[in-house]
Amino acid sequence: MFGYIIVNKPEMKFKEFDLYHAYYCGLCRSLKKCYGMAGQISLSYDMTFLAMLLCGLYEPEETCSRERCVAHPLSRHMAIENIFTEYAADMNVLLTMYKCEDDWQDEKKFGRHLYGSVLKVKSTKKNPYPEKAEKIKACLESLSQKEKENVQDIDTMSGLFGEIMAELFAYQKDAWEPLLRKMGFYMGKFIYLLDAYEDVEEDKKKQNYNPLAIYSKKADFEEFAGHLLTMMIAEASRAFEQLPILKNAEILRNILYSGVWCRYEMIKEKRRQKAGEKADE
Repeated sequence: MFGYIIVNKPEMKFKEFDLYHAYYCGLCRSLKKCYGMAGQISLSYDMTFLAMLLCGLYEPEETCSRERCVAHPLSRHMAIENIFTEYAADMNVLLTMYKCEDDWQDEKKFGRHLYGSVLKVKSTKKNPYPEKAEKIKACLESLSQKEKENVQDIDTMSGLFGEIMAELFAYQKDAWEPLLRKMGFYMGKFIYLLDAYEDVEEDKKKQNYNPLAIYSKKADFEEFAGHLLTMMIAEASRAFEQLPILKNAEILRNILYSGVWCRYEMIKEKRRQKAGEKADE
């Protein structure tokens, strides 16, 4: 349920992509500093977006450096770090940790259980946001319980993940909290629904829970799914445009208005190809 909030690289200027990559690297460094290599493994584009969003809104002091790393050992690259790359690192680890616990409870994936346990030890030592941790845990537990009960209301199910993302986006209680929560809520619903859309055929084969399974049999399913996703991003974008963001604004708009649809189109094309293969059999 990660990696859907990405950039559309071909539509970006070189300097914009370099800046985006610098925040990505900064988040990676923050994860390593706070949680070691185990934290780095959880690195995601979704939390890079969150870090850039909050930096654009609050414009904190930043530290820029040129670094080498395991992924780029031959050349130095820019990394930007600040209070929000560290905050995004904390949120990334919390979300990954509880998702690992959920996977262990639901599917008994021992690898996820082991990884989640490592993150839990590291997160417990740091524990900077106990209230957010409890809210994320409670929402994931509720989501898991409703999946076991086979709740088919897609608004309820996606809304629970929306509540999680709303909690992540709301950095502090201030004038911008309602808009940040609204934006996070609808982006969370988008992520949940796009994840369900991507996995629906495989979930049906394995008889796993998927809130879109009952809709996937309808002739207008593709149109229905596209419409749902469009509504979610439209609401998130509407909240974004009400925030007084100038810094990073074009990159953030690239992600909201174009990047998220790149992943959707890739998934849609893959589904189309599989449908064509079945028809040829």
